[in-house]
Amino acid sequence: MEEIYEQLTQRLDDMATGFPATKNGIEKKILKKLFAPADAKMFLMMSPMLETPQSVAERLNLPEADTAAHLEDMASRGLLFRQKKNDLVRYAAIPFVVGIFEFQLNRLDAELAVDMGTYYEAAIGKTFQSYSTPVMRTIPINKELVNEWPIAPYEDAMNIIDSQKKIAVAPCICRTLARKAGEGCDKPLETCFLFGSHASYYVDNGMGRYIDKEEAKAIIKKNDEAGLVMQPFNSQHVGGMCSCCGCCCGMLRSLKKQANPAAAVKSNYYASVDEELCTGCETCVERCQMEAIEVEDEVAVIDLKRCIGCGLCVSTCPTEAMHLVKKSEEDLYVPPETGMETYIRIGKERGKF
Repeated sequence: MEEIYEQLTQRLDDMATGFPATKNGIEKKILKKLFAPADAKMFLMMSPMLETPQSVAERLNLPEADTAAHLEDMASRGLLFRQKKNDLVRYAAIPFVVGIFEFQLNRLDAELAVDMGTYYEAAIGKTFQSYSTPVMRTIPINKELVNEWPIAPYEDAMNIIDSQKKIAVAPCICRTLARKAGEGCDKPLETCFLFGSHASYYVDNGMGRYIDKEEAKAIIKKNDEAGLVMQPFNSQHVGGMCSCCGCCCGMLRSLKKQANPAAAVKSNYYASVDEELCTGCETCVERCQMEAIEVEDEVAVIDLKRCIGCGLCVSTCPTEAMHLVKKSEEDLYVPPETGMETYIRIGKERGKF
């Protein structure tokens, strides 16, 4: 039985974002709680490419009805991704992050939350910013926060919402985990967005609810008021967009530990302050999730190595002293077009492809 979890650990580590082993084996404890041996065996035989149950059964020489039931059961527990289009249902293997971890919203209990927190500190949290292509990227909530135009559609949270046909909202997995572990903050919970087939997956599995564009935009505004950073997946066409805090979010916590978070996050903007307008009120200091701002001689001072260009300091500045500046053309970052391309880039940088 131990061997199947060794193989599963290695398989997950070979997938784009990784799943590193630890000396204390906490990762295997997590896998044993999530995967029965039969689940692990099936996952090892699945591809990241979507496949019908009929195709899987045929390829593995298994009974079709039993295979279909097992795949659906695993998808309902967040161990596989499921896509439904009309009468066609297909399944695919997914990375631990973004994937299996986020899909455990309904299965998190205190023990699993503590174990995942331990694993984050011991191993996986250290991997999030260890390659040049990030998993997530930081964007402002809308173009009005940016001084220089044009702003690309994928750099504007409100525009991302406008471009979607199907939207769902779900609780933040990171704040859910923190609260289950007896920690966390009091920031809003139902804040993260899913689009298209990802929205369907969340709603079908009871992890989220469908909303219209107007409610989505209202939630984004509330997220901004609460001091949450908008982070879509690092591609131009996204399946989801998170609303993150610096105390619970795995990605932001990892960024905060970097010597130069601004370089790691690949944001195309940075904050700037008009010293003539700044009154040193410290509103921006309290809202900055990266601890990038201090007030010296009653004027806000921004550490540009720590600024990730989220715009939280701009949207509530009472004197409009803060604004976002677009980086120079040679420093602008163009994200991969699709999520698959993002994963391929990360895999290549990790030496897995």
